[in-house]
Order: sequence, then structure tokens, then C-alpha cells
Amino acid sequence: MLSRPTQTAAAISVPGHAWGGRACWAEIDLDVIEANAAALRRRLTPGAALMAVVKANAYGHGIAGIASAMVRGGATAFGVACVEEGIELRTAGIDLPVLILGFVPVTEAPRAVRLDLTIAVASREMAEALDAAGRATGRPAQVHIKIDTGMSRFGVQVGAAVDFVRAIAPLPGIVVRGIFTHLATADEPGSPLARAQLARFDALCRELASIGLLPGIRHACNSAGAIVYPDAQLDLVRSGVLLYGIAPGPDVAAHFVRPALSLRARIARISTIAPGACVGYGCTFRPTRLTQLALVPIGYADGLSRALSNHGRVIVRGVRAPIVGTISMDQCTVDVTDIPGAHEGDIVTLIGTDEEEEITAEDVATWRNTIPYEVLTGLPIRLPRLYLRAGAPVIAAENGDLISLS
Repeated sequence: MLSRPTQTAAAISVPGHAWGGRACWAEIDLDVIEANAAALRRRLTPGAALMAVVKANAYGHGIAGIASAMVRGGATAFGVACVEEGIELRTAGIDLPVLILGFVPVTEAPRAVRLDLTIAVASREMAEALDAAGRATGRPAQVHIKIDTGMSRFGVQVGAAVDFVRAIAPLPGIVVRGIFTHLATADEPGSPLARAQLARFDALCRELASIGLLPGIRHACNSAGAIVYPDAQLDLVRSGVLLYGIAPGPDVAAHFVRPALSLRARIARISTIAPGACVGYGCTFRPTRLTQLALVPIGYADGLSRALSNHGRVIVRGVRAPIVGTISMDQCTVDVTDIPGAHEGDIVTLIGTDEEEEITAEDVATWRNTIPYEVLTGLPIRLPRLYLRAGAPVIAAENGDLISLS
């Protein structure tokens, strides 16, 4: 089991470092990313490989910044949502298989083949476009066939799958490497739908094997499925949120991982306001006492949702403090009246640990009435990211560009 360390936010900040930076940033612990991947890898059945899913800028953690840590932790393939995310991995020096998991326009087929990206195929039109691109470049396109076993999203309907595989397997410009499906209720232990989906997929694979058309890589499990249905790990597990230290559902045990990301900012100004004073747009907060108000330069354009206005919490000097007033695009205000010694320059922790106090992505999701996936993927490119090794920053990312701090 990986314990969550107690950290003082100020101890892992970077004042005076080569990174000038903004007054708000995300910190990503690369040691934790690597340890999470290794911990999951140890729980996979023999023969099951680990695909690190890095969609949506690696769930807000930054694709280029975390890719190598995933590899060190045992990932042997990557999953993305679009060609651009595949390009980020290739630019970062990743030469492992990269599978684009969802729909890709046929116009992207030539670029995907040139970049050696594997495509999830669910239509004859895309298979033929990839076949043409593979023949034109002299390098066959790599494909996995996506099967819809009951989620009713992207994929070939299971009843039409055998005929589909028969049709595309002979195309000379493609190589069918894998076949996969996705579970709608993997995070619900004992779900009849999940078991039915797995049974449909297994039956299809057995039928394809009987006619010599079963691809070499079968996969059905995401993070939740890998834990809840370990007998269905097959040849590959696609893991996303679990690798970042977040439980994929309230009923899914994830004690062996811990969060890798913290969200922090610095107090820019402290002012004393009188009872009844207006705070922020719309004057949605008026204090009932003499109040110490901290201005924090992070807002909804940095991923701090307006839904947290007068509702969310932060940590200052190891103590929770309420967000008051309406969160603006670039800043918010916090009531620090009950935090002795709070001053300008103090670090504010919006997600993460400071001394004995912690706010998790799950906490923020609860306050926002959403899920932690949305909290993390909502952290935009403009938010700087600091990547830590042994608690010290080694890389910064500003607007997606990596800067060495060593």
C-alpha cells in the first residue's frame, strides 16, 4: 500500500528558481506516477500488458511531462483520443504503440499512418482510407477493431462484427493487431451489464478464433474493470485515472495508488474589509464580521470552477479556509480571518496536501457535483505545471512547452 506523504506546501514551491512562472500552478509528482503504474502492473495477470491512457492532456497532468514516468512504471503502450495527442507522444520521444481509442475522421488516415499511430476502426470507410494510406506510404496501417457490446457509443455492433472482420482482414494496406470493447458499468461490482458485455465479447472472440481471424491483442478493461473484473484483463488493460492516483469509482478499491497532482497558488494581497462589504462580482458574499480577505490569482480560466464560489475550500498554512465571493476568470478571494499569520506570498493549496490537511480531487468534485475526471481534465494548458522528482522540481511546462529546471 502506498501511503500519502504529509507535505508542507512551502517546502515544494520554487521561489527564486529558474522557472519564473505565474502565481498559480499544478505540481505533478513523477515518482508517484511511476509508482502508481508499477503498482497496477503488479496486479495484472501474466500476459496482460499495461496501456497508459493519456487523453485530455493526460487527465490534466500534461502528456509530454508524464510519458516517460509511465514507461518507467511498466506501461508498454499508450492510449489517446486524437491524432494531436499522438503527435505529443511522438514529439516527446515515445516510440511505443499509440492507440487512438475513439472516432478519427477519414481525412486523418494518412497523417496517422505516417506517425505510426494505431487506429481504432469501426467502419469500412475508415478501414479503406487506412488501407489506401498504408499502400501509399509502403507501411501498413496498424488497427484495432472496436466492438460495441452494449455501451451504444463508438464501435461495430457485436452482431455485425464477424462480417466486418472478414471484410477488412484481407486489405493489404492494414494489419489488424487487436480487437477491443469498452464497459459501460465497469465501476459497479457485480453489474449484470458488464458481465453481459464481457460474455458477448468473449463469444465473438471465440467465433473469430474458430475461423482464424482473431487478432492477437484482446482488451476490454479500463481502470475500474481491471480491479473489479480481473478475470477479464485478457491481453491488455487500458488504464487512465487510476495511474494518476484517483479511484475510478466510489466502490472500486484503489488503496495501492495515490494522487500525483497538486494545485497551488500564492496569496497576492490581504485586505481587511468591514462587515457588509461587497466581495466580487454580484456581491454574492458580504461578511458579517471584520474579515481578512486574501486575493488569490487563480480563476475559472485556470480550472477553478465558478461552481466553487462561496462553496469550495482551500488550505493556507495547514488550515482549511473558505472561498468567498464569485470566482472570476483569473482570481478568487478567500476568507483567512481564522488563520493567524496569513500573509501575502503564502501558498494556497486548492488540491493536495499541506501539513496535516488535504483536499482531494474527489473533494472538489463533490463540491462541484461532478466527478474527479472533470476536475482534472478541466485544468487548462495555460496553467503552468511543475514536475517533481524526490520532491524537487525538475521540469516546468508553460503552454505545453517543457523547460528543464535541472
